[in-house]
Amino acid sequence: MAATTPAGPGEHSEHAGRIMSAEIAEQPAVLRRILDQGAPRIREVAAAIAARKPRFVLLTARGTSDNAALYAKYLLEIRLGLPCGLASMSTTTAYGAKPDLTDVLVITVSQSGGSPDLVASTKAAREAGAVTLAVTNNPDSPLAAVSEFHIDILAGPERALPATKTYTASLLSLYLFVEGLRGGDGAAAHVLPGLAEEILARRAEVRQLAARYRFAERMVITSRGYGYPTAKEAALKLMETSYIPALSYSGADLLHGPLAMVDNISPVIAVVPEGHGGEALQPVLDRLRGRGADLFVVGPKPQVEAASAGFVLPTEGVAEEVQPVLEILPLQLLAYEVTIARGQDPDAPRALAKVTETH
Repeated sequence: MAATTPAGPGEHSEHAGRIMSAEIAEQPAVLRRILDQGAPRIREVAAAIAARKPRFVLLTARGTSDNAALYAKYLLEIRLGLPCGLASMSTTTAYGAKPDLTDVLVITVSQSGGSPDLVASTKAAREAGAVTLAVTNNPDSPLAAVSEFHIDILAGPERALPATKTYTASLLSLYLFVEGLRGGDGAAAHVLPGLAEEILARRAEVRQLAARYRFAERMVITSRGYGYPTAKEAALKLMETSYIPALSYSGADLLHGPLAMVDNISPVIAVVPEGHGGEALQPVLDRLRGRGADLFVVGPKPQVEAASAGFVLPTEGVAEEVQPVLEILPLQLLAYEVTIARGQDPDAPRALAKVTETH
């Protein structure tokens, strides 16, 4: 067999990004699978947990799953009025704290279910009296084994290091779970697979936009409400694939200081939900335009037309709480296309492993 020479800086093999690209394309099918096959089990788990009447929710996750957990926090607080917090795992794993978690629901979100700190903190939470739920892509994982309840997000094997289909699968599964807690039917999610197909069919449009940002040295991503987890996930995708420093802020936080770094050189990506989140973001968009920012909008057509560039989302009439499943899709494509344009391989970012073993 002939030896091959690894691709050097500024060049990539013809196979670069093939796995990530395929997994991005799988997402409509994954969403349909969850709605058709996963929803009944999710409703059963939600009913069993609702009967326990948790008084508080703690969400535990890392990386991409942490952004999915943040989405669940918005859902639980807005849809159920249930207080939520994002757990600090080191309080138990590193410091040995022993909180009283009686009647607390602890939801741990993890694609692999294999990170030792997630397993250890979930085990400690269960021993401290919590109702524990693991949301993973691996029902045979150590995390599923130590949790009282488990939801399989049914995304299928994910081989590219950047998580794509497991992120949207986690969002949809968490939405259906929260709807189950409140006795809802989750009907608002049934439009998602078809709309996801429409968005992903516009890859050429994103490729043109990516050429605009190929040489960006920094990006800022912002949103509000349900769109804020999308901003954080988009920043993570850009950083781990293209290595562009991407800073994510709630629009409210952006006005409290970081706005000073915005200029007409570094692009700002604004995720504008159709609904209350988009309305709350409007003053931020006005300030960004006033500073001459290179503003890229992912959202409704009027907002895109008023920006420097953007991607129109087909979200008219779509419930705001499920829009994040659609919002992230063009941004996953953007991260992929920018990375390819920069001569790098998004399938295998440097210094990363699929299962991150933090302790």
